[in-house]
Amino acid sequence: MKLFLTLIIAGTAICSCAQTNQKSLKIPLAEKKSASANEAVATFAEGCFWHAEIVFQSLAGVRDAVSGYAGGTTTDPDYEKVASGQTGHAESVQVHYDPAVISYETLVKAFFASQDPTTMNRQGNDAGTEYRSIAFYNNEKEKAIIDATIKNLTAAKVYSNKIVTQVVPLTKFYPAEDYHQEYISHNTDNPYVANVSVPEFLHFKATFKEGKFKP
Repeated sequence: MKLFLTLIIAGTAICSCAQTNQKSLKIPLAEKKSASANEAVATFAEGCFWHAEIVFQSLAGVRDAVSGYAGGTTTDPDYEKVASGQTGHAESVQVHYDPAVISYETLVKAFFASQDPTTMNRQGNDAGTEYRSIAFYNNEKEKAIIDATIKNLTAAKVYSNKIVTQVVPLTKFYPAEDYHQEYISHNTDNPYVANVSVPEFLHFKATFKEGKFKP
């Protein structure tokens, strides 16, 4: 679907402000340092993993967000297989973070704030089971935090529709192909990046008040 959208966007003669602003935008990248002794890992799926990667890497306390696949049944997923909808996997990110700097609860709040968790099997124009919203948990404590966040968002009526995010235990995470890692920073002229990924990130950064951003 992203390829289709890229072709559609590229075919238009409209030059968006996102493309102009992007030249001066600092794309959040993985930190080139070793993991801290108490580093933890969280896994989420919220649509396109290019978008999710820079969302989490923008947060202070996150060392890296690795694009990949999770939630399915096949043991050899790749981009084309996952895009076919036959693997059961969703585009996901595995977030490596320091709990002393950023809490798991803050990561969960960022997860919900950077997507629309009420749309089944889609984010915006990206449609398919590979774009479904999933909060994976590693233990019951993480599950309780996810459930409580959903309960609070529902009670506060943050969304007009019901949250459909799946809450499931993580069984296996498969890193995506190398070319998907840090994709946005390497492909700033890609029309999908300029017109979809970057505007979504800028909206998140302007509206998310629960955590600290890296300078």
